[in-house]
Amino acid sequence: MANTYTQLYVHIIFAVKGRQNLISEKHREELEKYICGIITNKNSKPLAIYCNPDHTHILIGINPSVSVSDIARDIKANSSKFINGKKWIAGKFNWQDGFGAFTYAKSQIDAVVKYILNQPVHHKKKTFKEEYIEFLEKFNVEYDPKYLFGWND
Repeated sequence: MANTYTQLYVHIIFAVKGRQNLISEKHREELEKYICGIITNKNSKPLAIYCNPDHTHILIGINPSVSVSDIARDIKANSSKFINGKKWIAGKFNWQDGFGAFTYAKSQIDAVVKYILNQPVHHKKKTFKEEYIEFLEKFNVEYDPKYLFGWND
């Protein structure tokens, strides 16, 4: 797009179907690299990623020609196929329906990257449910609790 200049940073969060701990540490880095390839192929830039056992955080510098819904769909669909093709789990791997997406200014990027990369320490203090609801409230996103991810309480 000629004469189009943007600075769009989106933090996308999504969960494993049934909130099961299916992403093992031994496969985490390979999955993260694969997801970064999906993002790059969408003419966008992966800035940070962390695949927890039951959910994933990604910070993307997103191309203005790509919708957030499309890139989230493509990441989830293609990474599910990748995991299933690798046969990392017994049965079929799927991500839960839906995702959270939150935007940031350039001045916030370093803090968001640190937050994403610090997931293991962060989740020693806070559950994914607490974390996700905190994001929704921090960004003033109206939500109906019955439509949030399935939680392991």
